[in-house]
Amino acid sequence: MSGVFVAIVGPSGAGKDTIIECARTALAGCTDIVFPRRLITRPTGAGEECISLTDDDFADAENHGALAVSWQAHGLSYGIPVSARTTVAAGGVVVANVSRGVIAELPDLFAGVQVVRITVSDEIRLARIIARGRETRDAAAARVARPDPAPAHPVDLEIVNDGTLDDACAQLVEFLRRARDVVPR
Repeated sequence: MSGVFVAIVGPSGAGKDTIIECARTALAGCTDIVFPRRLITRPTGAGEECISLTDDDFADAENHGALAVSWQAHGLSYGIPVSARTTVAAGGVVVANVSRGVIAELPDLFAGVQVVRITVSDEIRLARIIARGRETRDAAAARVARPDPAPAHPVDLEIVNDGTLDDACAQLVEFLRRARDVVPR
């Protein structure tokens, strides 16, 4: 039996973490849909469920096989706990915000992979990134200008996050329920 890893991808400021958190809340009673917290080498920020690690602790986690997948972006290290592999292997659905740069690796790590891309206009993205207060306006503009590392990668769902949070969340929740329902039991 094998479940599915649902990779949530999109540019910084598109609203990925906010939509994921909304879906996590909406699906709180669904024990077969799991939202693991990412490991990141920076302090936890508003609107993001993550586990903050030092660079050394992150390297130790990688070296000891504690991560299912990891990547570097914007001078930070990110990872998904290895428990994601166990959950998918047992038939569950794992939902995680990952870099567009690693989606090509995911089929080698998980038997089932689906990709959800979240997008929004550059103006809204820039405003959101600046509002987070993690970087200067110039650094935020550089994030917005960064080219998509996987522009042609096919996606199973695209959410254009220019409406309400409820609309975007409903699209993701419906998609995740369908993904769960097609997993052999």
